[in-house]
Amino acid sequence: MIKKQKSNTRRNPVRVKKPLSLKISHPPQPIGEVIYGVSEFNDEDAHYFREGNHFRLYEKLGAHLRMVGRKAGAHFAVWAPDAESVSVVGDFNNWNPGAHPLSSRWDSTGLWEGFIPGVPAGAIYKYHIVSRFHRQILEKADPYAFFCEMPPKTASVVSSLNYDWHDDEWIQNRYRFNDLNSPMSIYEMHLPSWRKVPEDGNRSLSYRELGPRLADYVQEMGFTHVEFMPVMEHPFYASWGYQVTGYFAPSSRYGSPQDFMYLVDYLHEQGIGVILDWVPSHFPGDLHGLMNFDGTDLYEHNDDKKGFHPDWKSYIFNYGRNEVRSFLISSALFWLDRYHADGLRVDAVASMLYLDYSRKEGEWIPNAQGGRENLDAIHFLKRLNEAVYKNYPGTQMIAEESTSWTKVSKPIHEGGLGFGLKWNMGWMHDTLEFFSKDPVYRKHHHNNLTFSMLYAFTENFMLSLSHDEVVHGKGSLLSKMPGECWQKFANLRQLFGYMYGFPGKKLLFMGAELAQGREWDHDSSLDWHLLGIDWHKGIQTWVKDLNHFYRNEPVLFQKDFTWEGFSWIDFSDTDSGVVSFIRRGATTPNVILVVCNLTPVTRYAYRVGVPAEGYWKEVLNSDAFKYGGGNQGNCGGVNADWITMHNQPYSLNLTLPALSVIFLKREF
Repeated sequence: MIKKQKSNTRRNPVRVKKPLSLKISHPPQPIGEVIYGVSEFNDEDAHYFREGNHFRLYEKLGAHLRMVGRKAGAHFAVWAPDAESVSVVGDFNNWNPGAHPLSSRWDSTGLWEGFIPGVPAGAIYKYHIVSRFHRQILEKADPYAFFCEMPPKTASVVSSLNYDWHDDEWIQNRYRFNDLNSPMSIYEMHLPSWRKVPEDGNRSLSYRELGPRLADYVQEMGFTHVEFMPVMEHPFYASWGYQVTGYFAPSSRYGSPQDFMYLVDYLHEQGIGVILDWVPSHFPGDLHGLMNFDGTDLYEHNDDKKGFHPDWKSYIFNYGRNEVRSFLISSALFWLDRYHADGLRVDAVASMLYLDYSRKEGEWIPNAQGGRENLDAIHFLKRLNEAVYKNYPGTQMIAEESTSWTKVSKPIHEGGLGFGLKWNMGWMHDTLEFFSKDPVYRKHHHNNLTFSMLYAFTENFMLSLSHDEVVHGKGSLLSKMPGECWQKFANLRQLFGYMYGFPGKKLLFMGAELAQGREWDHDSSLDWHLLGIDWHKGIQTWVKDLNHFYRNEPVLFQKDFTWEGFSWIDFSDTDSGVVSFIRRGATTPNVILVVCNLTPVTRYAYRVGVPAEGYWKEVLNSDAFKYGGGNQGNCGGVNADWITMHNQPYSLNLTLPALSVIFLKREF
């Protein structure tokens, strides 16, 4: 797995609202002394927290605006069991650690809390912590903060999560859109680099500006969902959000919590699902973050062989600590609860499952049974998926897991990890490897294209051509394609067509649909100007037509995870470079034939076996003129002949354009 750069279709009227200002102003009011004993964290909360089964900690810990008697203010609560003292410092008390000390609870939870009258929404704060053993003085951001200062500033911000949602209809019906038997075509995107505003210093779009633009584009292109690379607060922009410090806070770079809610709400109103990248595998060592939080290894392991990741120079969560498990699962449920996300894509699951992940002999500690499996992480992932599906039915949990670990996407009662879907990294690697070969050599690498069918139905797979494939010197998808210019574009069209015909849900990273020639750059906007060039516009049109066709043809999505939905016609004609297969659904007698000519030579009078007689309509052809092709094909369709072929009772006499994929549907 290539990891990111790290650091130390309903159309409703939509209310266009003015973006909320990030400028913070406090109403004039006196700041009172700390009031103790007003905690909402009761004995039952304490029990579940210590047990590792409290999954609503965001309702109890952090900073919450409250009324105590007639006094308005904020209640603060933080977990720091090895602290000698904890106080709240902020702009409301001149960052004076003696002004507002918190009180340690009488029980063994390790919580510190207190209510400070007069603290308003927008107040900036941190926790001033003195460690018990070494008297180390630390200033930490709130792990449960709902909002943070704009990086590079690092303080937390007292914030409300009040918002008037308008997506009730979507939430009630989203189970139909997230179901494994429904079409799922995901547009993965890095929010700040999708579109820039050149007339305003080339800044990124805000959450609210993004809503209408993104919704219109996704609807036009036919994607069912968007997947945002992590929006959680992160200090290092070039980590793309994968070095998280704010596990309950959307990045303030693009607006307030309510602004991000508006973005999700808007997309839902337009019938578009929202999946969030979520990172429980590691966290950065920034001084204001989770590392050494109370002067001890509170969230991480105390041994670098288990607690420090050698690849990413980051810290690994101690999944065996109950309170850490409560923290992480609370974070996951928080985004489904308060931000109405439709699912989470869990990053770097493979790194969590193996104690020796990216480590040499002697650099890792075996588990209690002497093995390399991280038993604590396995338990955590199962509890995570149980909690999500129990509390938010209709959502999806998606694993980025790059190894042959079995039953990642199978139910826990069947011995699985309990995810709903798993990225098919093997298919991605082998398919890109094949398509990058010059066609003259492809006959010797045919296995790359067909091998994945040996395991295609062992998991609920998602076919992903993600951001990981277009960074770190790997070039864009277009640049991977061999040949002259026309061949590069034809190969890319064929790659996308093969992907949409193949069993599995779909994911494309932004820019692929533009046939962007350069590698993705997080500092730059996508190259939208390329759409003025016919070949690039043709690729975009092809992806759009593939999406809409895919969504309207149940045979392409209803049986993605069983042999009932797929059968090879022929995968052995390596000399001609042709593969063909049939897709079947559950609710229609129709079948769709997919034929790929993987060579730059047009095949005339090429016979392909089919299971039924009658007229087979050519419903999609990647060589059509509007896609930038040579416009060769089968004149709209062909009649099946009573000639047996490929163990089928009938066959079609086809013209297969060079480097093309065609879809034929039998008409009744």
